[in-house]
Amino acid sequence: QVQLVESGGGSAQAGGSLRLSCAASGVTYRYYSMAWFRQAPGKEREGVASIDGHYTTRYAESVKGRFTISKDNAKRTTYLQMNNLKSEDTAMYYCAGAPGFATLASKDYTHWGQGTQVTVSS
Repeated sequence: QVQLVESGGGSAQAGGSLRLSCAASGVTYRYYSMAWFRQAPGKEREGVASIDGHYTTRYAESVKGRFTISKDNAKRTTYLQMNNLKSEDTAMYYCAGAPGFATLASKDYTHWGQGTQVTVSS
């Protein structure tokens, strides 16, 4: 059974940093594509960053240069380092995974975590 468990959310001031973690179990992790999505109240879920088994990364334009996705195969954990946070980064953040090609489209992911809240105050 595949499980994805997020941690590391919380509150930060604008300009600050947070690091999210997503621990995976029940998958052949090193071949899995992993991604972070977010959803703010009243808005659609959007892809933030993804990373595939070859460590190829993709980012939404809104977070390029500020967020970094990485993965540690030994720990079966995916990270999202978020720097220079802005109030518009406030959202519930979800970890997602799927075999194959990494995208920023939610329809391409088969497994999801429960989410972790990130709140940025200006």
